[in-house]
Amino acid sequence: MGTTTPPRTLAEALRARGDESLAGLLRARPDLLNPVPNDITQLATRAGTRASVVRALEHLDRFALQTAEALAVAPDPAPYDTLLSLLTGDGLDDGEQRDDAGAAVTAALPGALATLREQALVWGEDDRLRLVRTARELLAPSPQHPSPTGLGPTVAEATAGMSPGRLQEILAATGLPATHDPVSAVAALSALFTDRTRMAELLDTAPVEALSVLDRLVWGPPYGEVTPNPTPPVKWLRDRGLLLPVSTRTVVLPREAALHLRAGRAHRVPEPVPPVVTAAAERDPQAVDRAAAGQAFTALATVEELLKLWNGGGPPILRAGGLSVRELKRTATALDTTEPVTAFWLELAYGAGLLASDGETDERYAPTPAYDEWLDLSAEDRWTHLATAWLPATRVPGLVGGQDAKGRALSALGPELDRSAAPGVRARTLALLAALAPGTAPDPETLLQRLRWERPLRGAAPTAEGSDLRSRLVLWTLNEAELLGITGRGALAAHARALLLDEEEGARAAARLLAPLLPEPLDHVLLQADLTAVAPGPLERPLAETLSVLADVESKGGATVYRFTPGSVRRALDAGQAAADLHAFLAAHSRTPVPQPLSYLIDDVARRHGHLRIGAASAYVRCDDEAVLNEILADRRSTGLRLRRLAPTVLAAQADPGSLLEALREMGYAPAAESAEGDVLITRAGARRTPPRTPPAPVPEGPPTPDTTLLGAAVRAIRAGDTAATVVRKEPGEGAPGAHASGSLPRTTSAETLATVQAAAMTGSSLWIGYVTAEGSASQRVIAPVRVEGGFVTAYDHTADEVRTYPLHRITGVAELAEDGER
Repeated sequence: MGTTTPPRTLAEALRARGDESLAGLLRARPDLLNPVPNDITQLATRAGTRASVVRALEHLDRFALQTAEALAVAPDPAPYDTLLSLLTGDGLDDGEQRDDAGAAVTAALPGALATLREQALVWGEDDRLRLVRTARELLAPSPQHPSPTGLGPTVAEATAGMSPGRLQEILAATGLPATHDPVSAVAALSALFTDRTRMAELLDTAPVEALSVLDRLVWGPPYGEVTPNPTPPVKWLRDRGLLLPVSTRTVVLPREAALHLRAGRAHRVPEPVPPVVTAAAERDPQAVDRAAAGQAFTALATVEELLKLWNGGGPPILRAGGLSVRELKRTATALDTTEPVTAFWLELAYGAGLLASDGETDERYAPTPAYDEWLDLSAEDRWTHLATAWLPATRVPGLVGGQDAKGRALSALGPELDRSAAPGVRARTLALLAALAPGTAPDPETLLQRLRWERPLRGAAPTAEGSDLRSRLVLWTLNEAELLGITGRGALAAHARALLLDEEEGARAAARLLAPLLPEPLDHVLLQADLTAVAPGPLERPLAETLSVLADVESKGGATVYRFTPGSVRRALDAGQAAADLHAFLAAHSRTPVPQPLSYLIDDVARRHGHLRIGAASAYVRCDDEAVLNEILADRRSTGLRLRRLAPTVLAAQADPGSLLEALREMGYAPAAESAEGDVLITRAGARRTPPRTPPAPVPEGPPTPDTTLLGAAVRAIRAGDTAATVVRKEPGEGAPGAHASGSLPRTTSAETLATVQAAAMTGSSLWIGYVTAEGSASQRVIAPVRVEGGFVTAYDHTADEVRTYPLHRITGVAELAEDGER
């Protein structure tokens, strides 16, 4: 094919492309690479399949999609000027700002057309633009699938099956001369509707009510219902073909008539320029960074508190997977936050690999070993770990509490929360925030408009509440970014901008920027006389862990308030601390003197701690003071324990030691558990860990984008296969050895095959061979033999673009390639 010959098929258009252009197509539509096509023809066929075309259309921006929709209602093929006219109008209307809109469309159309060509949705030169057939079928108007343009079928499509007599009646009503056949009648009617002057004269004679009917149908939908006895305006339109019957009760406005009424425009409002994301507020960038850093620290504290809450083993896992509603409410109460926010923290910890199922028969959630490693990191590195896990995550916490397609409730940590579109929406939302000036908080509505323009939703228009999934993903992204400290007061923080630049280097840069903004851990508290301790900031981990055992958290905020109670002090004693240790600990870490009431509380609890001993009989109570045992026996609250005296200082119970221990503590005693040897048992909260777990893998949205190496290898393989498929073979004469039908495998005898291959090896020429693999699959290849020996031929395979060795007995036949003059 000469270089000036226009392509006749999509395959020819792709064949004429350069390697960079083919690589661009495969990069934009990676589904075409699975598996790598054998040649250009197979690539073109695959690019025209319905699934691939739908995927490509869904990735177009609004104006590129409008361009494709205009081509779908244009003649096939359509020149560039016709396409431009469909998008700008014919210039004969006086619409306000039409000139400005037309200039914007004229400037943007080449880029949109280049995008469609790059993705092999449009091919052909500018004078013969063709939309891929599958795309035309998807976008062209039909009663089952109305076009986004609001246009109906053409006159020819709407009159298919109409009787010749009825066509002649329409021609007579419009003042057109009669014709001899239906084809010419349809052509005459189409010519009338596309002639601006004659069409205007026809509409000038229309009743005002008829024009009102057309106004209701002109921008779609073009279909309307009529009664068996239509009103005079409808009858006037139907008699002149301005409304054509679809069924006995349905009429349609023909496409040509609608385009005349629209002044030639396929869309009411072309959108060649993306909407601008406007600012909702301008803030001080440093204030934004400080606010984001404060929220980042809160995020770390919340995740740590959550996992500490489940440190000894979390709640059970539902049979269908996930966390029950009751456990979610309980966790939200413990974290002092709402259930949707709690679901986000749970999913964040799960996505970061810090939380998982323990895998036991009675499955429960528990921290993973990675949690302990995470705790050893610096605060800024812990934050980057969470942030880098959130960015590519496909699990959507915002869905928790909703229902799936079958009406089942979606639970936190459940299996149905993955949405493959989430990472793309999240990344694009943050990229738009990064494009704004530092300290600028975007207007969410304009942000939604921009994202809808970049990836318009086909088949369902978004509502004002943003009920479609992509709009909800955008709003959830903004909320989650604020919770995580990606944004501060609605604007993107400096450390988040660094994080978005690069996966590894960006994380290190973000940590460096965040570190100076995080509060330094403190090594002291302020003890007060009301048995409370105030931590004026974050505490060092050893201090925080010990204090959390010795006291209960009463309130959190800028400062954490701890309250000392008999139960909390007893908890510290149970963990192996002595009263002297507790006094020394408080004296070392308090900036204020240890209050006397607190010292008395510790001494009092320590004096009574272990006075009663609980062991296993079923269970027994031992005490050196007989009066204490008499008091217990006389207490009505001990009836359920079924106690009886075995000795003056020993009581036996028909309850297990744990229940007995808890019951006596509720009665106001301070018993201690003892071992079989009589020693006091020290109880510490056991740290339950899952086996090593990997974080959940994101669910990809289609095939991954291929890298440069894969693209280069794929293009070379496709080119080589195309060379083998399109090479011209030298056809042997009729009846000659090796004669074969066009397109079939060559057939030669073993002797002829050996002789031809040996000759090609000596002359360095290429051959066309038929080859059958060990599995029985047949293929055609173009090879350049290098060596023939031992029943094998070593040759350069143009199809595979590599040197291979072939057994001669698997070669069905050979044929020489035609010289240039024979082609």
